[in-house]
Amino acid sequence: MTKPSLRENIIAAGLETMLKSGYEGASVRDICAAAGAPHGSFTNHFRSKEAFAEEVLDRYFAHTKTFVKTALDDKSLTPRQRLKRYLDIISGVLADDKWHRGCLIGDFSLETASRSDRLRERLEAIFQEWRVPFASCIAEAQAAGELDPALDPIELAEFLLASWEGAILRMKVERGPAALERFKRIVFQTLFKEQK
Repeated sequence: MTKPSLRENIIAAGLETMLKSGYEGASVRDICAAAGAPHGSFTNHFRSKEAFAEEVLDRYFAHTKTFVKTALDDKSLTPRQRLKRYLDIISGVLADDKWHRGCLIGDFSLETASRSDRLRERLEAIFQEWRVPFASCIAEAQAAGELDPALDPIELAEFLLASWEGAILRMKVERGPAALERFKRIVFQTLFKEQK
């Protein structure tokens, strides 16, 4: 009889540990302890911590895309309202964590992009994929006359996501929602201001 694979337990524990401690702060020993797995199970499933981190990042991004889908596919809202809905959903998730945890994509961008080409390239691909549904929603809002059509939807999507990541970083420092609320208020009164 074969032993059950601990791979999924290790990935789930790695996600929690890296959200809490970051890439550098999360040792393989800590991840294995959280997963209830021997160190050998980690090395059996993953070639390196870097390869493991890429899988954790992919798992996190897959979960993030469910929030994107929930907000941006909700046709009961206008496109502009859907964009705000996404930010409100993420604000709620961050509030549930008492503003101690941020976004793993942003955290990894700061911590690993200068040290790991593999993770930097994966992060770049994630940002390119992440902007697509936002650019589409922005274009829809512009076509509906909700938003100023003068700016490129992809550029606006890039700005929205990059600035939001910055607000999340500030939120982690302040341990409170002020940066998130300030960002939402300003962006929806300026670039994403509803057209009359």
